[in-house]
Amino acid sequence: MFQGASFLALDAKGRLSVPARHRDALGTSHSGQFTITKHPHGCLMIFPLVEWEKFRERIASLPMQAQWWKRIFLGNAMDAEMDATGRILVSPELRKAAGISKDAVLLGMGNYFELWDAATYAAQEAEQMKGEMPDVFKDFSF
Repeated sequence: MFQGASFLALDAKGRLSVPARHRDALGTSHSGQFTITKHPHGCLMIFPLVEWEKFRERIASLPMQAQWWKRIFLGNAMDAEMDATGRILVSPELRKAAGISKDAVLLGMGNYFELWDAATYAAQEAEQMKGEMPDVFKDFSF
């Protein structure tokens, strides 16, 4: 399970350094291979290979009326590999799609990561915090 937020700066080549706490878990249970694709909320999703394969199967099995979403998720997917120093190259196309130039937020979302432009994430989080919580939280206890 990946959880927590990490504030990162992509280097000049568009590489992000995976935080050590995630790197250790990925090194023991995953091959260091990832797939990165677009998320409908304007960020990127970064899947370890085994989790991507599960997600890809679910998306590929969707009916024809979801064809555009198949294109968004599968057509924009790019493979990446963690290098010896724990960095992952994020392609220029995907960085541009998510508006990420340098400062980013990496969020652990369970079985995958979200990668956000830091300013975009901060603005969207602040906006959500102003509003009411969704109905699914009505009976939720904190």
